[in-house]
Amino acid sequence: MSTVMKHTTANDDGLLIAGRLYTSRLLVGTGKYKDMDETQRSVEASGAEIVTVAIRRTNIGQDPKQPNLLDTLPMSKYTYLPNTAGCYSAEDAVRTCRLARELLDGHDLVKLEVLGDEKTLFPDIIQTLSAAETLIKDGFKVMVYTNDDPIIAKRFEGMGCVAVMPLAAPIGSGLGIRNPYNIRTIVENATVPILVDAGVGTASDAAIAMELGCDGVLMNTAIAGAKDPVLMASAMKKAIEAGREAFLAGRIPRKRFASASSPLDGTFF
Repeated sequence: MSTVMKHTTANDDGLLIAGRLYTSRLLVGTGKYKDMDETQRSVEASGAEIVTVAIRRTNIGQDPKQPNLLDTLPMSKYTYLPNTAGCYSAEDAVRTCRLARELLDGHDLVKLEVLGDEKTLFPDIIQTLSAAETLIKDGFKVMVYTNDDPIIAKRFEGMGCVAVMPLAAPIGSGLGIRNPYNIRTIVENATVPILVDAGVGTASDAAIAMELGCDGVLMNTAIAGAKDPVLMASAMKKAIEAGREAFLAGRIPRKRFASASSPLDGTFF
């Protein structure tokens, strides 16, 4: 009697956020594409189920004369993640989230980011903490963009954020994960999903994030800014899946010296 071993794959485990299970661990932005057609084709190629929307920059009904993203990416197919991109104060961020909830008929899942300055786009942690506290009390489910400080990440988790999203590098920089040790520490200490947000440049960056144990990756520029966004979206989908499977499989330890694939021990001569 033979026994068939069941192998774990990236599709065997889902991403649970705010009580909802998702198959894809890739979240993508909807900005910076040349037109709505490219946006749609890229999002479809990515396999993403959650799409971020910059409320201050994207039309989701505010202007009936302009193309509406909801027609291109219907909410019946995608989970919208309104974000507060472009906000530099807690007050602006809270106001933007409340506007999103009104436009999207009570939708309460949001991405919170409060920026510190226009050059680096690093988060203003003090303002972000203040905004998170207000939004959580107001009934929002907050996924928060933050720096890669393990102490701050734990603070956001303790406040009640449903996911914590540390940056890999500055927004749009494409530098990849600059401090993998901090990201790994954040992951190891977390009880909520940890998603790398900002700084991914290519597929290998996404795979590394997943190999570190992150629950997902959120990106926009890495796809929209590529020479072929649709092809890059497809590459990112595969990288996320491969990185997750590698994490689940467990990599071999690093060693200074060689270890033969076919050792002599136990041979017949």
